[in-house]
Amino acid sequence: ADTVAAIVAGSGLVPPEARRLLAIGLANYAAGALLMPYAAFRDAARAVRHDIDRLSRRFGASFEQACHRLSTLQRPGAAGIPFYFCRVDMAGNITKRHSATRLQFARFGGACPLWHVHEAAAIPDRILVQHAETPDGVRYVSMAKGLVKPSGRFARAPRRYAVVLGCEAVHAADFVYADAVDARTPTPIGISCRLCPRSDCDQRAFPPTDRAIAVEGDVRGVVPYRVT
Repeated sequence: ADTVAAIVAGSGLVPPEARRLLAIGLANYAAGALLMPYAAFRDAARAVRHDIDRLSRRFGASFEQACHRLSTLQRPGAAGIPFYFCRVDMAGNITKRHSATRLQFARFGGACPLWHVHEAAAIPDRILVQHAETPDGVRYVSMAKGLVKPSGRFARAPRRYAVVLGCEAVHAADFVYADAVDARTPTPIGISCRLCPRSDCDQRAFPPTDRAIAVEGDVRGVVPYRVT
């Protein structure tokens, strides 16, 4: 508690609500570190090639907790594989995010519809894998799983969401889920439509904010404009 209080005091955050949220986040991290000790968890993860189900059983953690913990193992001099992790609800909102990779998540708006995490949210308890390439040419291997948190009462619907954990394809040999993907044909994904420069995407919902568009009245495509 003293360490958390010291970090919050030196954070420079002014609104008391922001300071309380920071304290809660740090306390949650501390709880995860106690449940899944850094060195023991990192070594176990390497031994089972980052198989989430096996790690969850061994450390008594939930599937989501194990994924989240893997994304935080970047201690200088003792780093694990750089992972990205996020949680997405049924509406496509990213409700939790963390990335130790070059992949960054959009802070506002929906994520790329070609990302398999959206399909996973609709299919609870099934693991989906994907080999994807972002517009910068970096390839990633990721695992996504739909989860359900019971509401505890009949009158309120359970909370459905999906978590995704991924790493750059260069680490595929240490990521058991990479065994199930075709390394030759990555899915072209982006961060979000507003940030994606791809001009030939059939799933585009909005034009990119940094590119011009051409509207041609005698040409019909998936969207009523062409990215130039």
